Amino acid sequence: MTVDVVIAGGGPNGLMLACELRLAGARPVVLERLPARSDLPKANGLVGRVVQALELRGLYEPLAGRAGPPEPVPFYQFSGIPLDLRGLEGNPMHVLPVPQPRIEQVLEERAIELGVEIRRGHELTSLRDDGTDVDLAIRGPEGAYRLRTRYLVGADGGHSLVRKEVNIAFPGTTDDSFVSRTGHAVIPEALLDPVTGELDLPGLDAPLRPYTQNRLAHGVFSFAMMPPGSGVHLVAVLEWDRPPADEATPMTFAELRESVRRVLGTDLPMEEPVADEPHLLRRLTGVSSRQAEAYRAGRVLLLGDAAHVHSAIGGPGLNLGMLDAMNLGWKLAAEIAGWAPEGLLDTYEAERAPASRRVLMQTRTQMALMRPGEDLTAARDLIAELFESEVNRRRIAALLAGADIQYDMGHDAPHLLPGQWLPDMQAQITAGSEQLAEGLRGARPVLLDFTEDASAAALAEGWKDRIDIVTENRPADVTDQALPASALLIRPDGYVAWAGAHQDQDQDQDRDQDRQAHRGLRLALTTWFGAAAGLSPR
Repeated sequence: MTVDVVIAGGGPNGLMLACELRLAGARPVVLERLPARSDLPKANGLVGRVVQALELRGLYEPLAGRAGPPEPVPFYQFSGIPLDLRGLEGNPMHVLPVPQPRIEQVLEERAIELGVEIRRGHELTSLRDDGTDVDLAIRGPEGAYRLRTRYLVGADGGHSLVRKEVNIAFPGTTDDSFVSRTGHAVIPEALLDPVTGELDLPGLDAPLRPYTQNRLAHGVFSFAMMPPGSGVHLVAVLEWDRPPADEATPMTFAELRESVRRVLGTDLPMEEPVADEPHLLRRLTGVSSRQAEAYRAGRVLLLGDAAHVHSAIGGPGLNLGMLDAMNLGWKLAAEIAGWAPEGLLDTYEAERAPASRRVLMQTRTQMALMRPGEDLTAARDLIAELFESEVNRRRIAALLAGADIQYDMGHDAPHLLPGQWLPDMQAQITAGSEQLAEGLRGARPVLLDFTEDASAAALAEGWKDRIDIVTENRPADVTDQALPASALLIRPDGYVAWAGAHQDQDQDQDRDQDRQAHRGLRLALTTWFGAAAGLSPR
C-alpha cells in the first residue's frame, strides 16, 4: 500500500503539518514512537506570528480558551532587556501561554477530526527513496512492517533519523560553557508582590521581575507562573563556568534549589509541588545552533527541529516550526494533487531557510548578551539605549515575532504587500468577511476583489477549482485610500501573493494600470497555483 505522505514525528510541528495536508486534500499518516502524548511541559507557549496563523485556522480559541482575535502584548524582552511595545502601530508581538501538552492535544483532536491517521507506538527505523516512492521500515506494537509513501517528512527532532538517513548535513555550533536547570516550584506568596508578581527576596539589591531573564552577577534567574493562576512557578537558572553536571544522574529538586541559591546569592525558600500533575525537572548542558544544509532530498523533506535547532530564549521554536508546517503543507498537497507549478515545492526551503537563519542569529545574540562580565553589561546598556527609538523597537519586535520576513513572490510588483502577511482588513470588509475567513480556515488560497467591476475575479475564473474568489462590496464610507489594495491574492499560509494597485483618475493611465494589473495577477496565479483549468500544468 502507498500513502500520500508519512510524517515521522507527532509533536506540534508534525501534527500541524498533518492538519494542513488534510485540509488541502492529501491523506497523511503520522508515525509517533511514543505510545501516548507526553505530559511533560517542554514548551510553555506560543510566541510571534504563529498565534495569528492559528487564528486563521480556527485554532486560537480552543488553545486560548477565549474567542479571538489575539491581541499583541505591550511588553516583551530581548535577552532580558525590556522592550516597551505600548503604542507601537502594527505591533506583531503576540504571546499565547499554553503548555505544550495542551497544544499537542488540540492539534491531535483537530487532526483526528479531519481524518488524519495517527499511529502511536510506531517508529521509523530506516528508509529508501527510489525516486518514485519512499520505502519505509517501521517498528510497531505488533512487530516490524513496511510502508510505501509518495513523500516522507521528518518532523523527528534535532537528532532526526530521517535527516541522517538521507545524508543531509547539519552544520552549526555547540556551546557547552553553561548549564541550565529548570523546574516547577511553589514560591511563598509572602515574597511575591500581589500586583506585579515581582519577587522581593531579602539579600537582593532590587525585586526580580517575573517572565523576565534576570541577569545577575553569577548567572541568570527567571520565574513565571505556569500555567497562569496555578500557584506553581516555572523556575529556570543559567550558570556559566561550572563543573560539568553528571548527565547520567537525573536532576533533583534539591539540585535546582542549590543552583538558584548560587545565582541569587541567597536562599529562595521554594518547595516542590505536591499536586498530581506532572512537573518538570530538567538539566541541560549548553545549546546547539544548527541548520540543515538542505530541507529536501528527493522525496524526503525536513520540518521543525529536524531542520534547525537553537536556544529556546525568547520562545521562537514553535513559531518557526509551525510556520514551516503552514508553508509546506499546501505546497506538498498541490504536488500530490498534480496541479503544482514546477518548482513550487522548492520554494519551501527558499522561503523558510532564511527565517531559520534569522532565529539562529537572534537567539545566539541573546545568549551571548546573557553572559556575565562588565563588557557585556556595557553592550546591554547600549542596546537598552537603542531601544528608546521606536524604529528600533519595531525592528526587534518584528525579528522576535518572525514578522520581518518578506517572501519573494517571483514577479515584479508595483505594490509593497506581496510577500508580507495579510493586512488587517476587519474595518474594510463586510459581505466577504465570512467567505475570507472560511477560505483561510480551510487552508484555501483566496482572491479578495474590491474593484467595482470585479475584474480581478473575472480573470481568476480559470483557477476557481483551486482558489476561493470573494468579491467585496465595501461600505459606502470606505475610500480607495482606506483599502490596502484594489484586490489581494492571499496564499493558504496567510501571505499575500499579489496586490492590485489603486486606479488613477486619468483614463489613459487607468487603462494601462488595468493591463499591468491583469498581467501581474495572471502571473501570480500561474506561479503559485499552476495553469488555469483546461491547460497543461507544466
